[in-house]
Amino acid sequence: MGAQAMVFDRDQRLLLVRHAYQPGWHFPGGGVESGETVVEALARELAEEVGLTLSKPPQLVGIYANFAAFPGDHIALFEVRDWEQGQVPVPSREIEEQAFFAGDALPSDATGGTRRRIAEFLGGAQKSGTW
Repeated sequence: MGAQAMVFDRDQRLLLVRHAYQPGWHFPGGGVESGETVVEALARELAEEVGLTLSKPPQLVGIYANFAAFPGDHIALFEVRDWEQGQVPVPSREIEEQAFFAGDALPSDATGGTRRRIAEFLGGAQKSGTW
């Protein structure tokens, strides 16, 4: 199980990350560890990857099957609008870059799952249960 977030800034732009170990731009987040809830995992991953602290609980957008990555895998996607970022972490072996993008001005190499979720959430595209 994974937990990812659509993090919005005050200008309604979305935070995306570029990993060192896989191509493209993705929502920040990661795997749920043993003994964690999905919200706890999301909070931990946001702190580790992008230096964010949640100010209010995130809102669940949906749970998506991600079987192309691993049989039985699911991603819980959350909307995050209330957060603080004390300092942007320096690039690391995991996260090479982070940036905010308007929903209609995504980088050309944003992943398919990222693009689909943004189109559903912001553009009114029909929601799919598959990442």
